[in-house]
Amino acid sequence: MLGNHSSATEFYLLGFPGSRELHHILFAIFFFFYSVTLMGNTVIIVIVCVDRRLQSPMYFFLGHLSALEILVTTIIVPVMLWGLLFPGMQTISLAACVTQLFLYLAVGTTEFALLGAMAVDRYVAVCNPLRYDIIMNSRTCIWVVIMSWVFGFLFQIWPVYATFQLTFCKSNVVNNFFCDRGQLLKLSCNNTLFIEFILFLMAVFVLFGSLIPTIISYSYIISTILKIPSASGRRKAFSTCASHFTCVVIGYGSCLFLYVKPKQTQAADYNRVVSLMVSVVTPFLNPFIFTLRNDKVIEALRDGAKHWCQLFRN
Repeated sequence: MLGNHSSATEFYLLGFPGSRELHHILFAIFFFFYSVTLMGNTVIIVIVCVDRRLQSPMYFFLGHLSALEILVTTIIVPVMLWGLLFPGMQTISLAACVTQLFLYLAVGTTEFALLGAMAVDRYVAVCNPLRYDIIMNSRTCIWVVIMSWVFGFLFQIWPVYATFQLTFCKSNVVNNFFCDRGQLLKLSCNNTLFIEFILFLMAVFVLFGSLIPTIISYSYIISTILKIPSASGRRKAFSTCASHFTCVVIGYGSCLFLYVKPKQTQAADYNRVVSLMVSVVTPFLNPFIFTLRNDKVIEALRDGAKHWCQLFRN
């Protein structure tokens, strides 16, 4: 506990409750998830870069989405694993806490901007296929990706700055496995109602600013697909969007529960579970979502595996 007029210069991450045995089990589970996330998303990035069949806007965006998934899980999971492996609360400096929170929010914001762009890409591919190559040319795709990254990082400067301008005098124990903003606001002795309201509005802007184009795009996509006379044609058209749509449902669903709420300082257990969905489960699932339902990616993986087998035999 801190004095009434002092502010924290370091924080203690409470991590997960439970026995050492439970912590070791959680460590094994999350280490497996993290390893598969790194390998799966790295494989996607590599095949998108080297396979000519995947040289299209959809896979260009997918490669950047995979890079973002690697970043978001790497920002959180290694610290969490360290806390599970060693007993006691984990110490994190103020600078490290600021950096972790900023990178986590910036990468997440970039990901939502990119998911919105991917929805528009699918709309153009399905609803305006004859002009697809003209509209979604390489220059447009590069600018979309650059703007997504720049927007994500610039947008989160003020929220993180405002959070750490508060005085943390109640305690310096964060009831989570990372520097969670909601739990940090709980530690402040300032009145946080105004900043919580501004953070709520900013979260609404980010999530719904990218969700609305996604909903509009998929409304037109579904309408166009239903007009295709053959069942095989409808199935083929829908298969090009199914992976992205699944990713959107999981990603937006988790973050709507976590960030779009007027009261940021809610139950720690709730925040902990939803944070696990965002930082561990979703990055783990995305490689499977984008490969198991995509024939081109499966073919590229199969050919790549054959090529490596031939190299080892020689």
